Amino acid sequence: MQDLIIFHRNLRIEDNAALFNASLNQDYSSVFIFDKDYWSQTDRSRNQLKFALDSLNELENELTKFNVNLYVFEGNLRDLGNYLNQNHPNLNLHMNHTTETEYFSKNLQVLKQNFSFNVSEYKDFGIQITNQNRDKWASDWQNYMKTKTYETPLKSRNFKTMNLPKFSEFKNSKNDFSTFIQKGGTVSGKGLLTSFLEKRCKGYSKKMSNPSDAAISCSRLSPHIAFGTLSIRSIYQELEKHINKSKYRWDLYSFKKRLHWHCHFIQKLDTQPSLQHHSMHPDCDTLRTKTDKELIEKWITGNTGFPFVDACMLYLQKHGWINFRMRAMLMSFASYNLWQPWQKTSPLLASTFTDYEPGIHICQVQMQSGVTGINLPRIYSVIKQSLDQDPDASWIKEQLPDLRNVDIERVHNAELGELYKERIVDIKSSAKKARELIWQIRGNAQFKTKAKAVYQLHGSRKRVNS
Repeated sequence: MQDLIIFHRNLRIEDNAALFNASLNQDYSSVFIFDKDYWSQTDRSRNQLKFALDSLNELENELTKFNVNLYVFEGNLRDLGNYLNQNHPNLNLHMNHTTETEYFSKNLQVLKQNFSFNVSEYKDFGIQITNQNRDKWASDWQNYMKTKTYETPLKSRNFKTMNLPKFSEFKNSKNDFSTFIQKGGTVSGKGLLTSFLEKRCKGYSKKMSNPSDAAISCSRLSPHIAFGTLSIRSIYQELEKHINKSKYRWDLYSFKKRLHWHCHFIQKLDTQPSLQHHSMHPDCDTLRTKTDKELIEKWITGNTGFPFVDACMLYLQKHGWINFRMRAMLMSFASYNLWQPWQKTSPLLASTFTDYEPGIHICQVQMQSGVTGINLPRIYSVIKQSLDQDPDASWIKEQLPDLRNVDIERVHNAELGELYKERIVDIKSSAKKARELIWQIRGNAQFKTKAKAVYQLHGSRKRVNS
């Protein structure tokens, strides 16, 4: 019996459960699925693909040291099942469990149910796959993070020959990538981790809210975690080596909490996959029923008439990354001020992120849209955020050079007349109306009863120990 690891979002050699277990009989190979339909989904982008290809290029080089080929299969998981059933029927398949969107998950279920392969899925990220009870979730997570990482795989005794192109032979037509996005691969990820733990974390807890400071002071590990070039457990354990002896330990404690929150949010989508399309609190699906395509288009392209909103969106479109607070503000603006259904805006915003992680993104989108039922609605004031995070408007003007000579106060207040784009919404009246509509539905007794059930399923019971 031979073994095959299917790489998806676990593009690393180290602490890779699927890879290590596939290697145990020392007769194994590997494959990456290039699914054009997957990459053409609204929430996917060329920047994400570029990061994946960077990572795969490095991964292939590393796998050759273990006498393992990295093949590429063009198609979906069902197609792969058919191919393997015809050409390599006696295989054990190995995958790291990944929390994915409906498209990928449905194809995976078909692979498991329609073919006779032994498919082994392994825990990753620290989420609970089988026991999803939240009562002991925090302690289980911490125990997992402290567990010894998987060793590098054993060498394969033989190259397994498959009638598929190797990654080095694989050609795809998507070559118009942004030059501003982060580079993929474990080497790049380790470099970022080291520089963050040793130096860049200084002031992290305060600087992470500012879009200019955050670009340097945040870890910038998010795409590496999303694509699995580093395991979150290895990051946690490296953090533990530094935290108590660091001059910046309070900043590192803040970062540690966010590793916990990362898995906390992914668990929600893993537990309830329907969250991709439906609000966490079922009554909230009736809040926003009308879609204004013109408003959404102006929002996602940075043409709202509010300089700070537009600057954030344009920066995000260019770099594939922006700090969390600004992501929250962008979503809040779309959901409250523009009153657009989060189901329509969520995938568009996701496509701008190189570090798109469905579990985190979808659940955060719902939080910023006020539809979880267990989080208090928060309507970000784009004017206040502009004043707080960019007081001298220097960052705004860097993104919007046409405003470089405009008075700072006018920039912050979006009172620019013909000097800038027309504002697409009245910020005060739209926020007031949104607040009234949200609290009108939340005041219902049945709403509160259903919210308790939501909390039982998804609520955090206990904070992680520092």
